[in-house]
Amino acid sequence: MRIAVIGETGQLARRLAAADSAHECVFLGRDALDLAKPEMIPAALESAKADLVVNAAAYTAVDAAEADAETAHMVNGTGVGVLAGVAGMLGLPFVHVSTDYVYAGDKDGPYVEDDLTDPQGVYGASKLKGEQLAMDANPRTTILRTAWVYAPEGKNFVKTMLRLAERESLGVVHDQRGSPTYAGDLAEAILAIAPTVATGKVGDDVYGVFHCAGSGEASWAELADDIFAQAAANGLIKHAPTVKRITTADYPTPAKRPANSVLDCTKLSRVFGHSMRDWPVALADALETHGDAFLSTVAHDQAGR
Repeated sequence: MRIAVIGETGQLARRLAAADSAHECVFLGRDALDLAKPEMIPAALESAKADLVVNAAAYTAVDAAEADAETAHMVNGTGVGVLAGVAGMLGLPFVHVSTDYVYAGDKDGPYVEDDLTDPQGVYGASKLKGEQLAMDANPRTTILRTAWVYAPEGKNFVKTMLRLAERESLGVVHDQRGSPTYAGDLAEAILAIAPTVATGKVGDDVYGVFHCAGSGEASWAELADDIFAQAAANGLIKHAPTVKRITTADYPTPAKRPANSVLDCTKLSRVFGHSMRDWPVALADALETHGDAFLSTVAHDQAGR
């Protein structure tokens, strides 16, 4: 199968490129297809000659989006809708990666796909707009909502903690809970469901909204504890700093984060037969297998500051 992946340098795109898969992935970077320039989309998709389109590109600067709503809505919303529509006109199903930020975060317990959406910031609102436009434009659309994604590439919480590991202690928010997700696991899930999505018919239950995130839940502080423990065990850091529990109010940001964005992925397992790994298992594997890559990109990021 030939898959057109929108995006080339981001966390998910890089993990898709690194995956051991029988599928052929063609990566369309911003120079070939820029979601902020929808006029580029038809020619780019036609030239890809794919069987399936996967959108791994997005405007992900959550705080910056509060002051740049127009760009966020163009890339995450309007551009996604056009992309899905063009895919549909070419007879191609569409897989779109979305976010836990479409929820308000005030539910007591994990979110399921049928729960009401109520994004609290521009980023979440723009991603929800993209979901809705995509499903309206192409009935063969599969939405994968994920959360707290990390990889050796890009900006993410795991790399931030590794960069700060030289400190004796640091404060980390403890009153926000979510489902940490290794981008490599997200890539494997996409590649696993791709044949079913590609051969499905309009109305099949393989289309619609699914949650696709690491199994289990953690607070940011709990995740930090595990990052430091695993990094120390693998010799990536000299010692594990003390993690002090702080509140959201102690660490204000321009965009409001969901207090609870834990995602229940039962539907993904039921429909596709694919289960996501427990987040501590995935984190341990990622740091053991790709520890040098994490450290290398952390050092590169610091050098470029």
